[in-house]
Amino acid sequence: MDQLSVNIAGQRIAYLDSPGGGGDRTVIFIHGNSSSARTWLPLLTGAFGRRFRCLAFDLPGHGRSEPARDRSDYSLPGYAAVLAGFARTLGATDAVVVGWSLGGQITLEAAPALQDAAGFVIFGAPPVASAAQFPEAFLPNPAMSAVGSPSLSDAEALSFAESFTAPGSTLATGDFVSDILATDGAARAGLGSSVGEGRFADEVAIVAELRRPLAILHGAGEQLVNLDYLRGLTIPALWRGEVQLIPGAGHAPHQETPERFAALLTDFIGDLGG
Repeated sequence: MDQLSVNIAGQRIAYLDSPGGGGDRTVIFIHGNSSSARTWLPLLTGAFGRRFRCLAFDLPGHGRSEPARDRSDYSLPGYAAVLAGFARTLGATDAVVVGWSLGGQITLEAAPALQDAAGFVIFGAPPVASAAQFPEAFLPNPAMSAVGSPSLSDAEALSFAESFTAPGSTLATGDFVSDILATDGAARAGLGSSVGEGRFADEVAIVAELRRPLAILHGAGEQLVNLDYLRGLTIPALWRGEVQLIPGAGHAPHQETPERFAALLTDFIGDLGG
């Protein structure tokens, strides 16, 4: 699959574009912290990517995108601006937006600006109103210390990557580790600082007020996000009225169980109608 690039507010953003597209919907994928667009290849190169036009971009400082020119852009508002600009530039403002982990938080941050989006899908991304809710929203896992660290050793990167899968998973984590080590450390540090300063939207209020459909998916073997917390949120637009559990998967069901993950996305898109 060819690596493409686009200029968003003066910055080169790399992205992948699946061969699908016909008359079906466009789907924009946003990866997680220290990941890249290639994490979505199981979707883009399979039947899902042949049916739908799938756009997956590298966040600034990740994958093949340029580092942020202003380090303050390594923040949820900064990333959300890139997402909104990407959707406009690619003519995909009416896309279904799918965010994994940090990508889910970016999706929620950008949702008020994405007025034409058909719907949203998040996973590994518990909506929070403030940093004070993190201990409740996330499970206690030592790998979480890597999220805001400017420098990670090989061993720390491996531990971080292994937290993405369900316990006992046989999924190879080599690509996760490579992406983690290739990410601009300033991206993690900047994000951590901005979150600590409270520079992000009240995501709990956003999901409570959202009127476009929102699907929340959750790997049954998730090691980082608290399912009970998710189930306690008030989300009137929640697809099917509940969090969708994915057996045999942890934090990264798009990699661990891609066929089941694609089937849920396809069902969600089908339920959008029109």
